Amino acid sequence: MDLAVSYLGLDLPHPVMAGASPLTWDLDQVRRMEDAGASAIVMQSLFEEQITREAQGTLADLESHADSSAEALSYFPSADELKLGPDNYLEHIRRMKEAVKVPVIASLNGATPMGWIDYARKIQQAGADALELNVYYLPTNPMETGEMVERRTLEIVRMVKNTVTIPVAVKLSPYFSSMAHFAKVVEGAGADALVLFNRFYQPDLDLENLDVVPSLELSGPSTLRLRVRWLAILFSHVKVPMVASGGVHSSEDALKAVMAGATAVQMTSALLKHGPGALTTVRDGMAQWLQDHEYDSLAQARGSLSLMRCPSPGAFERANYMRVLQGWKP
Repeated sequence: MDLAVSYLGLDLPHPVMAGASPLTWDLDQVRRMEDAGASAIVMQSLFEEQITREAQGTLADLESHADSSAEALSYFPSADELKLGPDNYLEHIRRMKEAVKVPVIASLNGATPMGWIDYARKIQQAGADALELNVYYLPTNPMETGEMVERRTLEIVRMVKNTVTIPVAVKLSPYFSSMAHFAKVVEGAGADALVLFNRFYQPDLDLENLDVVPSLELSGPSTLRLRVRWLAILFSHVKVPMVASGGVHSSEDALKAVMAGATAVQMTSALLKHGPGALTTVRDGMAQWLQDHEYDSLAQARGSLSLMRCPSPGAFERANYMRVLQGWKP
């Protein structure tokens, strides 16, 4: 079965990539992911705060203003907790490129335009095949409008695209007020691909110690539904490849994403739960399903259940909300 796809100018044998996770810190795990069949490997993000700390050579800028904003700066991890500093991150790219033959996609996670430029260039020089911009920004200022938030992201995309020549994917949040419009605008700003979506890990409250604590819950298959919905809606509106990130745990999950409109899928939580072998299971399961259902290739299935092509387009829109509520039975 022909599962080949083209993503970020890379010819991949199939659409199942290893998503960003702590597994990428360990070269042995990186090799295991390649052996398990990962078509590409996305590195865990380098955070803008790590770059800022290195440039200043001290944590005083964070510690002296602890608790001064809605996202309290004292909540940042200590330097010892950060697995890879900026220079080590660049060296790790080089080591990964030497360790495996599959494409290595670096990731930058930032909040301001100037936090990205220098290291985007350095990441390219280190040998990354492509760069994923993981745009995480929580607007807490009531004076900041939705338009201002969108403009911030677009500035980042344009500045990075003007800095590097390697392909650039943009990993979006699902919380923009008009996702269809904004996806088109990001494409127009130069994005070579869209990744749907960034998962925001919500903090929890410790009632005994009266503190805010980090909380991590790995994704489950239900996480995929939001991705499938927007992949299906955007398929007819954007020309760049789209990737599903979040909720792909089985070959059925991967096929749903592709039939909604995804070019590729990223697996993270499933690898953390079950190991790199989950990549093999999903890839082989996709091939078997397509063969059993008499498809000639994966390309034939892509977008077949998108909003533009599916037999019940209302299921992706308001009609789904009405039908679900009306159909509930005790």
